[in-house]
Amino acid sequence: MTISYMPGFGNDFETETLPGSLPQGRNSPQRPAYGLYAEQLSGSPFTAPRGTNERSWLYRIRPSVKHHGRFEPAAYPHWKSAPSLDDHELPLGQLRWNPIPMPDEKTDFLSGMRTMTTAGDTLGQAGMASHVYVANTDMVDDHFFNADGELLIVPQVGGVRFVTEMGIIELRPGEIAVLPRGLVFKVELIDGPARGYVCENYGAKFTMPDRGPIGANCLANPRDFKTPVAWFEDKETPCRIVVKWCGKFYVTEIGHSPLDVVAWHGNYAPYKYDLATFSPVGAILFDHPDPSIFTVLTAPSGEEGTANVDFVIFPPRWAVAEDTFRPPWYHRNIMSEFMGLIHGQYDAKEEGFVPGGMSLHNMMLAHGPDASGFEKASRVDLKPVKLENTMAFMFETRFPQLLTRYAAEHDSRQDNYIDCWADLKKRFNGTPEGDWS
Repeated sequence: MTISYMPGFGNDFETETLPGSLPQGRNSPQRPAYGLYAEQLSGSPFTAPRGTNERSWLYRIRPSVKHHGRFEPAAYPHWKSAPSLDDHELPLGQLRWNPIPMPDEKTDFLSGMRTMTTAGDTLGQAGMASHVYVANTDMVDDHFFNADGELLIVPQVGGVRFVTEMGIIELRPGEIAVLPRGLVFKVELIDGPARGYVCENYGAKFTMPDRGPIGANCLANPRDFKTPVAWFEDKETPCRIVVKWCGKFYVTEIGHSPLDVVAWHGNYAPYKYDLATFSPVGAILFDHPDPSIFTVLTAPSGEEGTANVDFVIFPPRWAVAEDTFRPPWYHRNIMSEFMGLIHGQYDAKEEGFVPGGMSLHNMMLAHGPDASGFEKASRVDLKPVKLENTMAFMFETRFPQLLTRYAAEHDSRQDNYIDCWADLKKRFNGTPEGDWS
């Protein structure tokens, strides 16, 4: 069972596992039922405006201070944070990778995180990082929370179960989840090895974009965002908590499970979303709208209309416009685009960009359809066509995305990516018709 959730719009929900475990009319009674402890988890400054003030009251078996013992340094060498400067010597350029292979050794969600790019500054709480995760084993007694930012999870192969202190979220390819900053969770695999993408957002929380002239309908709809009901684990066995804090990792050992929230109410919670419920809009006469019409979630910056991060998808849809070049046009952009393919084929890159793969087009570096895609789109009969069996996405940020050494030197990087534009011909010949021979 789940609850409809509107990310970033001040909802207030309540859920309990035991009858009467959630106080009614009092946020923090002197003696909560069942001997529970009241604890507030805040996701915004205390004095934030009502519409953006986010917090949840958790009623748990032990307060979190009992979960935070003496911390020791921990090492997750492939998980990097911004700024990640001078990490490699690869020159600037348009970049693309094949899928990161599944590991042979036992690897869970944390040890399987592979950072591809970082942007902004973790300490300044601005920017993001793009990761790939590969995992073949569960986090059984290990738990994690991220103090640096929220995590947007995009599965590509295999289902994953996020067992969080506020409930359980099961996620499969074609769905996404957002785990807020500070939330404790562990990850289990549903049907074997798993791979996917992660956007670690250091800045303002993800919310739904304003629709503007689009009006009241289409794009992502609030009712399709779901947050879990309460669930708890009363387990007296040795457990660990790993924390990411200011780009470093720390671990503490405790004698019980930290997933002990019996009831909660509030508006600061994890949530999931099925990408199939996104309702795309587009041109139906001529011209080519900007990819912003495919924005599912946006994390705003201090500058209106310029996102810290946008999460954009390219789903199945009708292409209807007349006398129009339909794939994305050649362009240079002030934003930096990290792109992945969940399944199917991307219409502007029919070769080389495969499910599980990635590309990076950094700010002001030109990109667009490859030569074969341009040729096909320039000559195709412009009748309505349904783009099917496709789901690509983009993490787009106003910051330059800096490569990690892992991304720069990994064997999956395609050295010949730039060659996909090599066959673009000069068609100018001084006549209005041009040379299309």
